[in-house]
Amino acid sequence: MEASVILPILKKKLAFLSGGKDRRSGLILTIPLCLEQTNMDELSVTLDYLLSIPSEKCKARGFTVIVDGRKSQWNVVKTVVLMLQVILVSANKLTRYIEPCQLTEDFGGSLTYDHMDWLNKRLVFEKFTKESTSLLDELALINNGSDKGNQQEKERSVDLNFLPSVDPETVLQTGHELLSELQQRRFNGSDGGVSWSPMDDELLAQPQVMKLLDSLREQYTRYQEVCRQRSKRTQLEEIQQKVMQVVNWLEGPGSEQLRAQWGIGDSIRASQALQQKHEEIESQHSEWFAVYVELNQQIAALLNAGDEEDLVELKSLQQQLSDVCYRQASQLEFRQNLLQAALEFHGVAQDLSQQLDGLLGMLCVDVAPADGASIQQTLKLLEEKLKSVDVGLQGLREKGQGLLDQISNQASWAYGKDVTIENKENVDHIQGVMEDMQLRKQRCEDMVDVRRLKMLQMVQLFKCEEDAAQAVEWLSELLDALLKTHTRLGDDAQETKVLLEKHRKFVDVAQSTYDYGRQLLQATVVLCQSLRCTSRSSGDTLPRLNRVWKQFTIASEERVHRLEMAIAFHSNAEKILQDCPEEPEAINDEEQFDEVEAVGKSLLDRLTVPVVYPDGTEQYFGSPSDMASTAEHIRDRMKLVSLKRQQLRHPEMMTTES
Repeated sequence: MEASVILPILKKKLAFLSGGKDRRSGLILTIPLCLEQTNMDELSVTLDYLLSIPSEKCKARGFTVIVDGRKSQWNVVKTVVLMLQVILVSANKLTRYIEPCQLTEDFGGSLTYDHMDWLNKRLVFEKFTKESTSLLDELALINNGSDKGNQQEKERSVDLNFLPSVDPETVLQTGHELLSELQQRRFNGSDGGVSWSPMDDELLAQPQVMKLLDSLREQYTRYQEVCRQRSKRTQLEEIQQKVMQVVNWLEGPGSEQLRAQWGIGDSIRASQALQQKHEEIESQHSEWFAVYVELNQQIAALLNAGDEEDLVELKSLQQQLSDVCYRQASQLEFRQNLLQAALEFHGVAQDLSQQLDGLLGMLCVDVAPADGASIQQTLKLLEEKLKSVDVGLQGLREKGQGLLDQISNQASWAYGKDVTIENKENVDHIQGVMEDMQLRKQRCEDMVDVRRLKMLQMVQLFKCEEDAAQAVEWLSELLDALLKTHTRLGDDAQETKVLLEKHRKFVDVAQSTYDYGRQLLQATVVLCQSLRCTSRSSGDTLPRLNRVWKQFTIASEERVHRLEMAIAFHSNAEKILQDCPEEPEAINDEEQFDEVEAVGKSLLDRLTVPVVYPDGTEQYFGSPSDMASTAEHIRDRMKLVSLKRQQLRHPEMMTTES
């Protein structure tokens, strides 16, 4: 009877062998009755199974049965006792027959028992026993059949009839784990004592497990050797067949595929199509190369086995296979590199063509920049594009030369095929592309030179226009400074002369500014004629320049008149006011006094008159306070002259007053 058959009944724990022993070394059988009605048939099945586990020697020592009826009805306890024909003993007298260490915790003992753990281990043991016994029979049949078979049977490959129904490795692993568990539980004590369990050698028969494992190892070793010999013979035949398949395909269809592919294409799309076709060829070769790798590993494994009778044949097969595969792989790699170089060459050529188209597009568009900065930016962009074209053309030459070098080596892989025509077409195409790009680049360079000259002239034109406008601004500022700050007429003749000299220098600066502006505007006219365009500001700037210069000239002349009148006024007044006893007749000249007074009045009147421009606008020198201060000084000087005149006319009056 197997535990797996009555597993649901065993899980109910109607009875169990705890592993404990009485004082006679007899096993203790425990029947824990519960409140529910116990099924006597199931109990009987459980007892039959449990009593079949111990060995005959163990059974001869007898059993001690503990019926635990503390949680059950008396009629159930009575039925069980009568069925087993046992003697009733109270629970507190169990220690007379059994040591406490052999009793479970339910009866005040210290013995540990886990029913589900015991049941699981029991299932493992029975499964191992069943599988190992069956496996031994199968292995013995296979091994004996191999020893007794004829030569034809030895040479045939291993099929399903020669395979065991279960995996020997799994069964061996299960047995070792079971044996390790038994040995661990057998000698696993607590507090220095031995903890007996129902999985010890008396219950699960460790020697039986060990004997089964030894037999399995022996038969399995023989089985492995039989399989190895058969596998080796079969593997050698398969290797020979596969080697010839690989060699025949690579030297036949594989080589034909490569012979038909020698072009490089005339564009990116054409090169990509050829590359895609080559990838398909490589994909087909990869499948055979994978077979080659596998065969090479198998041959190496057989060579390491050291069977002298097969060494020569294996080495010959390995050498033949390696030579063919390496030669074919080298051709595939060469072809792939050639197509990749062609794709890169056409890619660089396409990029360069696009750059040249973009540069030509810029050169064909008429330039209408807004200012010098935008022109400089456009020039910079042109230079950058031209430099990029130079770099692209250099890269194209390098790629083209590299591709030509590869094509020159192409004949060595031709398998005797004449590839002169294909090479000439490819070489002519590559050289033609490079020459065409060189001519296009030269045309663009010539156009860039023309555009650069025009742009530089436009920069110069804008600069002249800006400087001319600046000259107008400077002249306007000089005019503004003349009217607002050049208001003093001097306190004496000497100071007024200094002011007049400074004014002339100031006028020279204004004259230079005006002349500079005129020259710039003349230059803009010349540049516009050269560029065949109209100036943006010359038509407006020249009238402004002339208008400001006319205003400055009028104001400057007025300033000169006032300074000259002031010099005359101060000079005559100073002559009168100075004591010159040696020339009394000069001082007594009435005409001098009249002249000083007339000049002074004229000067005062002139200070109140504004500067009138040709357009009718008026502008005064300085502020009203500046004019008042200057007029006050002139009046003071006129008063002194008048007082001097009175002194000369009536000297006695001055004496009396003094």
